[in-house]
Amino acid sequence: MRAFALAIGLNSVFVLIEFFYGWLANSTALMADAGHNLSDVLGLVLAWGAAMLARTAPSGRYTYGLRSSSILAALLNALLLMMACGAIGWEAVHRLSQPAPVAGLTVSIVAAIGVVINGFSAWLFMRGSKDDINIRGAYQHMAADALISLGVVVSGLAIMATGWAWIDPALSIVIVLLILVSTWSLLRESLRMVLAAVPDNVDLPAVEQFLRELPGVSEVHDLHIWAMSTTEAALTAHLVMPAGYPGDGTIDAIVARLRNDFAIHHSTLQVEQGTTAHGCALHGEAAH
Repeated sequence: MRAFALAIGLNSVFVLIEFFYGWLANSTALMADAGHNLSDVLGLVLAWGAAMLARTAPSGRYTYGLRSSSILAALLNALLLMMACGAIGWEAVHRLSQPAPVAGLTVSIVAAIGVVINGFSAWLFMRGSKDDINIRGAYQHMAADALISLGVVVSGLAIMATGWAWIDPALSIVIVLLILVSTWSLLRESLRMVLAAVPDNVDLPAVEQFLRELPGVSEVHDLHIWAMSTTEAALTAHLVMPAGYPGDGTIDAIVARLRNDFAIHHSTLQVEQGTTAHGCALHGEAAH
């Protein structure tokens, strides 16, 4: 929570500074980076709010709590960046056809400040980025911003050395392409989570094999795994055990293995003896 507050505060101040000096220096690249940073600030606010909502306890209406809000925040974060890319790219193409004089020294100095601020912000989220797509989105944006700001520094120095004003809008287009590449994986993964796909960090065949090889299990069906949040997965499955219910201790042990070995935090298992025919209702619907 402190990392979010500090990163949002630093980047909000820098956005104002960068846009103001970008306007003074007539630098599309600097204003483009400011627009990108603004979208990242909004994304950080979304991610922060989602992280807090994810702590909400389950209720009568929201039986999983509000954990999935972190998935929505990651998706909105990606869409926000895509929209920013469109606006930046449009302006850059227009400026490329009509280059204007750019104050290279101002551009380089302001962008250098951005390298420091964005680099520090990325470092704040580095530790949590491995296990949480919501945090990883914040980390990727801040790290990309640091690299992009470094590119703007180089652009300002190049303009000072050559006097070529077209370098600034050309770099803006490169910035847009870099943002799109870095955002695509975030958009794809968050869309999968929204559509209840198996999370990327869960090996579905391995989970199914583990369940089938349990003592007393003759069949596994209705196996479903999905993301409850950007850090938690859920599972439901029917276990056919002809000898009957094996006892609470056995079920508790299976649930513990699913949590520890497969990162599935909430498991619901239904035990059947196989005396009647069972099949996944969803597969039947798909056939029709």
